[in-house]
Amino acid sequence: MTLGPATSDSDRLTPVVDDETALAAATGKAIEGRSLSRIAWNRLKQDRVAMAGGVIVIFLILVAVFAPLIVKAFGHPPNDYHGELLDPNLGGLPKGAWGGANSSFLFGVQPGTGRDVFSQIVYGARVSLLVAFLSTLLAAVLGVVFGVIAGYFGGVVDTLISRTMDIFLAFPLLLFAIALISVLPQGTSVRIGVLVFIIGFFSWPYIGRIVRGQTLSLREREFVEAARSIGARSPRILFRELLPNLAAPILVYGTLIIPTNILFEAALSFLGVGVQPPTPSWGKLLSDAVDYYEADPLYMIVPGLAIFITVLAFNLFGDGLRDALDPKASR
Repeated sequence: MTLGPATSDSDRLTPVVDDETALAAATGKAIEGRSLSRIAWNRLKQDRVAMAGGVIVIFLILVAVFAPLIVKAFGHPPNDYHGELLDPNLGGLPKGAWGGANSSFLFGVQPGTGRDVFSQIVYGARVSLLVAFLSTLLAAVLGVVFGVIAGYFGGVVDTLISRTMDIFLAFPLLLFAIALISVLPQGTSVRIGVLVFIIGFFSWPYIGRIVRGQTLSLREREFVEAARSIGARSPRILFRELLPNLAAPILVYGTLIIPTNILFEAALSFLGVGVQPPTPSWGKLLSDAVDYYEADPLYMIVPGLAIFITVLAFNLFGDGLRDALDPKASR
């Protein structure tokens, strides 16, 4: 009779430890649990491109918030005229190279009006970010509400909401915005309000379709069935069980739709139906620069770069946030 190798009691009772346990034992530190938000933050910090985009986004928001202080320190009031800096013999072009840029006028002055371009850019950030954030908020609220309802209830409700989304997506938004805003009063607050309504109201189906798809996959999960089994009603399941699990895709898509809304507002202002002077707007500055870009290229380069950098920063941050919140990502 052959016996196997003898084993001592200490060998049989030796616990199996993983790498984290061994590391904790070696360093003398207890194992600390990490929440999903902390894991996502750690992943996001490792993405230098996304963090750079986030820093630029925060900087732009601070510029918009503190625009009066920035202009007071580094520029001139945006509606002040500086005719002495224009050359009447050249059709009102700025005196000096690069649009008259100097230490007092960092980006030069506007041809024909003599306004400080730096101040126009700083105050223009207010309009672009305000319209973009408010319209995105409106689109997110409508898209989440209708998307969750369509995905959870299904049937006739899902069909009705889904066909409504298709109609909105096929609607000629740009033509409608031009036609509606053109007949409105010239007040800045009225035009900004209409811009927010049009962009947000007609872009909610983009978020709604994503939320609907996520809700369809979540409504059959165990935690939803458990909520039903204890007698939870539909409103509680929708807003207490499903909605918290939809926060990540909503947040990610919100950061990605903001730059689209910035471009849309700039396009309307470029076409002359957005925010009207004397309120500064990046799109209006680009539109005015079309007549002067050969003689004063800086006047077109500055607002163009402002739009480009802003949109790029939001896109980079949104892509990094999506990767950080995706548990299946390899990064």
